Amino acid sequence: MTKAVRVHKVGGPEVLTYEDVEVGPPGNGEVRIRQHAVGLNFIDVYFRTGLYKAPGLPFVAGNEAAGEVLAVGPGVTNFHPGDRVAYYYNLGGYASERVIPADKLVKLPDHITYEQGAVLMLKGLTVWYLLHKTFKVEQGHRVLIHAAAGGIGLLACQWARALGAHVIGTVGSKAKADLALANGCDHVILYNEENFVERVKQISRGELCDVVYDGVGKTTFPGSLSCLRPRGLFVSFGNASGPVPPFALSELNNHGSLFATRPKLNDYVGTRKELLEGADTLFAAVINGKLHVPINHAYALKDAAKAHIDLESRATTGAAILRP
Repeated sequence: MTKAVRVHKVGGPEVLTYEDVEVGPPGNGEVRIRQHAVGLNFIDVYFRTGLYKAPGLPFVAGNEAAGEVLAVGPGVTNFHPGDRVAYYYNLGGYASERVIPADKLVKLPDHITYEQGAVLMLKGLTVWYLLHKTFKVEQGHRVLIHAAAGGIGLLACQWARALGAHVIGTVGSKAKADLALANGCDHVILYNEENFVERVKQISRGELCDVVYDGVGKTTFPGSLSCLRPRGLFVSFGNASGPVPPFALSELNNHGSLFATRPKLNDYVGTRKELLEGADTLFAAVINGKLHVPINHAYALKDAAKAHIDLESRATTGAAILRP
């Protein structure tokens, strides 16, 4: 038996139940791992509340983690007991031990810690595809990043700045503004005190942004569209404040022939080749100093409900982990 956090019915943080679960031996193409750190993400909230549908109930929450290989199943030749690994995989992460398909794992380089690996596989790979695939950020681009002091936001600000972009971020407090400025933002907008659309217009001298990365959703829409130059790209990749409401395609025309996309990580790491490309690029950026991984909060696995309360109340900054 091992410990895990399961959801027996969707709802608030109180439905996260810390309990014993049985973990069997790895099957064909599978690996059993002991987890050292588990990433905390808003997608975990979406599954817990039922906004995203789990395959069934009960389920073990969590989508990214890092640990060491305990055993490998038949047909697994590229991993061995003792290997340090990390992964992004829908559900099953909030556990001390688990079995997972080997093709979802990547090996951690020696200079990447378990804690870093646990928050890089979802958040880091998300930033990789957003800045390198969905919209290829290059020297001179002006980008707007909502929730710039969050786990994805801080990584995105750093990497966009390293790529030569002019980075504007929105945050909810002065403390978060200082954090965003220290992590690559050229300008920070306090959205509780300022109209972020008007401030973007002022900062850009009316030229607006090439791309808006919006993981907030409902409360930043449709303002995000008004921050884009003609033919700019609106990238809606999260719903921290609720889903973006349905809107007419003519809105994109009204704001200057805009483009809009609603991407998800699974579609950018759908093959083993894509996963390794993203992980290799990401780990290299950390090792060569382009990316610092800000892990600002750590909770015991049994305190997952408290972690969700803090995450939803926006009391966290940077990345947070659970320790099994």
